[in-house]
Amino acid sequence: MILLAACGLAAGCSTEPSASAEPQSVAIVAERPQALAERKVIEAIGTARAVISAELYPESAGAVEAVNFTTGDYVRKNAPLVELDARRQRLAVDLAQVQVEEAQQLLDRYRRIEDTGALSASQIEEGETALRSAQLELRQARVALADRTVRAPFSGYMGLPQIDRGDRITPTTLIARLDRRDRLFVDFDAPETAFDQLRDRSVLELRPYSQPDSTVRAQVEAIDSTVGDEARTFTVRTIIDNRDDTFRPGMSFGVRIAGSGRTYPSVPEAAVVWGGDGAYIWVVRDGTAHKVPITIAGRRDGRVLVGGALDARMPVIVEGVQKVREGQTVRTVAQARARSAAGRVQQPDRPNGRTSGTDSATDSAP
Repeated sequence: MILLAACGLAAGCSTEPSASAEPQSVAIVAERPQALAERKVIEAIGTARAVISAELYPESAGAVEAVNFTTGDYVRKNAPLVELDARRQRLAVDLAQVQVEEAQQLLDRYRRIEDTGALSASQIEEGETALRSAQLELRQARVALADRTVRAPFSGYMGLPQIDRGDRITPTTLIARLDRRDRLFVDFDAPETAFDQLRDRSVLELRPYSQPDSTVRAQVEAIDSTVGDEARTFTVRTIIDNRDDTFRPGMSFGVRIAGSGRTYPSVPEAAVVWGGDGAYIWVVRDGTAHKVPITIAGRRDGRVLVGGALDARMPVIVEGVQKVREGQTVRTVAQARARSAAGRVQQPDRPNGRTSGTDSATDSAP
């Protein structure tokens, strides 16, 4: 009897579970891919220059008698800046004036006796020609005298004077630079790929390096019609308001323009898994998990822009990626959008009846 009982117990212990039992499903959190455009960022450095700028040179050679400006002076148009020795030119004007007066007096005498027949018509014409010639010589003398004074061609701010009183200068001697800087051009080079993006913009935000915590609004003035053969860039000209005289020609400005590019399906970064063959994600199809290889086109705002054969209608496993295998039966217990503001999700009851927050280190890609 003891032997029979032992055999019965042995038979009972050797009973195997039914082969038809279903494998246990894995609880996961999934969401559908979201369409997201890649972000194109253009960064460049622009250089400011005055809207009108001129280097001043004298018209003639001579000794400097007076320099009527200092660095930073604001001068009006036609203001005298430099005066050269003009004694000879003044004498030439006086002499030409005397010649005009003599020619005029002679012509007046000819006309008084014109009706008497004492003079021929050719003599009167000679008198008129002599007067016009004297008048032209007077005008030339006055121009030569005016050239002895260098005047401002427009209103603006003077740069450093390059000459001093007593210097002898020539037409190749630089006097100073004159800038009109109530507005400034800021030119920068942009890559060829950004042409369409910049063509549709009218206002940009520039960051002056002299004031890195501030920005300046710049109006797009012009876009170069030619792309450079070597660098494959084109020039963009913007203009900024500088009536408060904050900036100077030659200053640098940073340009950063963010725009949208091609649209891709996107998934949270935690959904991407890395393996020996590269990156992949898990999708849910007919209640089972399936691996889908992907390429990463970019990242934006905590999401990965995915390239590859990804069906946007299939949910992507966001949490639980380390617990599933190919063909694994899964059950979706929550949508990713139900996460709390802190970014954590309360998982449903596990087989032991407990709940816990998801460990992002466990479910994120290595």
